Amino acid sequence: MCGFSGFLTADAGALGNPEAVATRMALAIAHRGPDDAGAWADAQAGIALGFRRLSIVDLSAAGHQPMHSASGRFVMAFNGEIYNHMEIRGELEGIAWRGHSDTETLLAGFEAWGVEATLKKTVGMFAIALWDVQTRTLQLARDRFGEKPLYYGWAGSGVGRAFVFGSELKALRAFPGFDNPVCRPALAQYMRFTHVPAPHSIYQDIFKLEPGCLLSIKDAAPTAAPAQPLRPSAVYESLTLSRWWSLADVVQAGAQNQITDEVEAVNALEQRLADAVRLQSLADVPLGAFLSGGVDSSTIVALMQQQATRPVKTFTVGFEEAGFDESPYARAVAQHLGTDHGELFVTSAEAQAVIPHLPAMYDEPFADSSQIPTHLVCKAARQHVTVALSGDAGDELFGGYNRYFWGPRIWNRLAWLPYPVRRALGAAIGKVPVAGWDALSRPVNALLPAGKGIARAGDKAHKLAARLGGVRNLDDLYLSLVSEWQDPASVVRGEGGGLVVEPPSLLDDPLPAQGVAGAANSPLRMMYRDSLTYLPDDILCKVDRAAMSVSLETRVPFLDHRVAELAWQLPLGMKIRAGQGKWALRQVLHKYVPRELIERPKAGFGIPVGQWLRGPLRAWAQSLLDEKRLQREGYFYPAPIRQKWAEHLSGRSDHTASLWAVLMFQAWLAEQ
Repeated sequence: MCGFSGFLTADAGALGNPEAVATRMALAIAHRGPDDAGAWADAQAGIALGFRRLSIVDLSAAGHQPMHSASGRFVMAFNGEIYNHMEIRGELEGIAWRGHSDTETLLAGFEAWGVEATLKKTVGMFAIALWDVQTRTLQLARDRFGEKPLYYGWAGSGVGRAFVFGSELKALRAFPGFDNPVCRPALAQYMRFTHVPAPHSIYQDIFKLEPGCLLSIKDAAPTAAPAQPLRPSAVYESLTLSRWWSLADVVQAGAQNQITDEVEAVNALEQRLADAVRLQSLADVPLGAFLSGGVDSSTIVALMQQQATRPVKTFTVGFEEAGFDESPYARAVAQHLGTDHGELFVTSAEAQAVIPHLPAMYDEPFADSSQIPTHLVCKAARQHVTVALSGDAGDELFGGYNRYFWGPRIWNRLAWLPYPVRRALGAAIGKVPVAGWDALSRPVNALLPAGKGIARAGDKAHKLAARLGGVRNLDDLYLSLVSEWQDPASVVRGEGGGLVVEPPSLLDDPLPAQGVAGAANSPLRMMYRDSLTYLPDDILCKVDRAAMSVSLETRVPFLDHRVAELAWQLPLGMKIRAGQGKWALRQVLHKYVPRELIERPKAGFGIPVGQWLRGPLRAWAQSLLDEKRLQREGYFYPAPIRQKWAEHLSGRSDHTASLWAVLMFQAWLAEQ
């Protein structure tokens, strides 16, 4: 796993000892790699790399980084795992290998085939910083789906200004003279999405490298940041940004090569997933898996156990609050599969004790409250294993989110209503308290088949109510559903008190011409956009920071790109059928686990944050949301926030997600 940092500057002498600076930057992310540390610098070229290692493959000194290629041409810092690196070694002839690390394999591939050609051969997750001594070129690369983070940008001032990069913002903040202010347009995006989406970061002049991209700088780096974040195919002075892998290309290829035979599709999916699980189960350290008892994690664990020679170690976390504890479901699946199952039961007080650590853990504002149980289950797993497989990405690839089938259904039934009527209907729905909708849903759910009911109906009803009035089509409805603050400019102050202009996001990029763009009112549009944005910027970010904060490596078999390619070859009807998602995936799972252990209403990995804000967290929240404090800090207009806070406290509305976004920014700001 690991983490790295570094910089490229025109005057390394202005920094004193560049290797010491790189070491200090890497030390800020020591939690990502507690087993080993390294640094390398070439003061004349102005380049330095720092590294922290979590030893997973080749625990010997032969895996030490930064690592030099055999010829000395390349120096690399690498975070991640290349699961098929032994297969790649088989294609490389005449090499006297020093060890069996995937880092060494990559370097040999770069020398033999070049960077982009080697990356295309990989099956894995990674972020890479590579210095070419021969051509004086720095290259930064990120894996296909963005499993591993990579930030870059400009920091420092005068002769000490440099192009900086690293696995987390902590490393960049450790660069001498870092004083980059908050990027208010990015803050507006954060308030909409509850995370800062790539290519932005919360700081001005600091950006995220998009998944599947390669950034190159030849000789000296530009001394100033571009006015707007660079997108693939951009050239900015000595910097070029390109895309070495494209999800859009995968979607279009899948549309041209659909699998129409259901038996063939299910068998192919089982085989590809089993192969991904086999590759990702290889490690020189103890390995296990997360198990929630849901479709995704149960499928991964079932395939792990089917291949294993001993019980797989599985982990789940349970909560004392009724309606939020899914540990009995996980326990039942574990007993059926025969895993070595571990449960961590967490009280409200223990979960709330995590909250003060979130700003440092996530490094920039991040407001998916499932970050709390995610951290707790990672912490529990780390006591027994160093690597854990997860079921993330099953929803995006196989149509699992409720919005994929309820969104189109609701829109198709309500689209004919005039705007004023839809708005009035939304207002009427919102007047019924959350508890009232929950009570109404119970007898309905009891009459429906297993897995077809609606969990937490009140929350969903209020979310729908807030969005019915202003949407014109399914794309608008999707944006509304993934937006917590529908009009961020109404709550975020611009520079100098002016109007903040929310920048475009990746959701504004054109849809793939085949497979998605022509599929009007189709959930495929939502699934593609989620895979492009929500998956890397929320789900994968959440798991990476939660796991790496306790030095745990997580792996995601669903994001073996060959599994994703197959998923996009499946027709929509093999994903969503009869109002339920993941049809093909369920057929695989049902070969190993009885339906009755799995089929139930879908629920997120949640905790009762909304209840806590009215109770034990009220004083903490009240302090962060204080009107005078908000006014003094100058990032928010207090009035809309205070209104939501009052409505939430009264119980008339559930504004948990909107308020949590403000609270996580405020808590992060207090840490700076």
